[in-house]
Amino acid sequence: MKIKSLLLCLIFVTAASCSTRPNKKSMAENNKIITEITATDAVSQQQNNPSDDYSELTPIIDSLKTTNSKLKNMVFVPGGVFNMGARDAQFAREDEYPVHQVKVNSFLMDPHPVTNAQFQKFVEETGYITTAEKDIDWKELKKQLPPETPKPADSLLEASSLVFTPTDQRFNLNDVSQWWTWVRGASWKHPQGPGSSIEGMENHPVVHVSWEDATAYAKWAGKRLPTEAEWEYAARGGNDDRIYAWGFERINEGTPKANSWDGEFPFYNSQDDGFKLLAPVGQFPPNDFKLYDMAGNVWEWCADLYHHDYYKTFDTKKIADNPQGPAESYDPMEPNVAKRVIRGGSFLCNDSYCSGYRAAARMKSTEDTGMSHIGFRCVVAAE
Repeated sequence: MKIKSLLLCLIFVTAASCSTRPNKKSMAENNKIITEITATDAVSQQQNNPSDDYSELTPIIDSLKTTNSKLKNMVFVPGGVFNMGARDAQFAREDEYPVHQVKVNSFLMDPHPVTNAQFQKFVEETGYITTAEKDIDWKELKKQLPPETPKPADSLLEASSLVFTPTDQRFNLNDVSQWWTWVRGASWKHPQGPGSSIEGMENHPVVHVSWEDATAYAKWAGKRLPTEAEWEYAARGGNDDRIYAWGFERINEGTPKANSWDGEFPFYNSQDDGFKLLAPVGQFPPNDFKLYDMAGNVWEWCADLYHHDYYKTFDTKKIADNPQGPAESYDPMEPNVAKRVIRGGSFLCNDSYCSGYRAAARMKSTEDTGMSHIGFRCVVAAE
């Protein structure tokens, strides 16, 4: 197998595929459903209002933070009911419909994605080795590839990860191999490959971490990954109707609101937001729950398996109680590959290619994926 062919296979397995083309039928169905649930919106808004009295939970929260010092800086997110799913027909994807009501319990959430410094402490205390730092098991990889795919050279199966490589010219946006490079030796502590380091980047989100790595960190910290419902609820900040974590204004309008790709992807970044690639955490205003970076910078792992038709399984006239995700994964692009949900968009998102920074935007990737734009944050139940 040629190197480029292997790269394409690996990208199809690991890279988050973005599309901004809405499904017209889904849009019409969604508009009907939004109308049907309007009558209950007042109740929903009242229940997820951050100003509600949750004083009875204060002793529980204080106890959690006292027991586990790793929780002390977490943000309290009051539980409530919200309308989950896409509002913006211009950029929404088919798997973001229909809108359905969801109840989530109160929880604590990391104020920003886990940083290099935080992840380094975990590694130092446990000796943990991330997925990207391990050689690839061909027996496992070939399960995710088309039948009869020949085994590549052993050198291509050595510990590696996908690194974004800026280009200097326009490309067909369907050919993601033009800006993703399979780099041997790339990992969380060498984000651009051998010779690079995280020195001076201690406050940047940790990247090149798989779902498995994120889950291991969360367990060590006495936390867990958020469910997809918890993540979207938190991103909306108690403002149920908003398209973005900050409101309705498009990302390229007004003052910078998140770290995204400014200009024309993937070859020209004007850096209007102040950053070309990753940004340190907390560089932009938080949402109304006081959570930073719920849009842009890095995609964030969620606990849920990804299923393209998951939202269609909900009764839109009932309230789903703390959904935990589907029982099995299904992605029509790769029906035989299990995937997990990622949320929030990254520094690579641009409306011309990927509007992943919308609060409702869903994406997916395999559990063993490590890339230079995927990170995570954790939560802890407060009830």
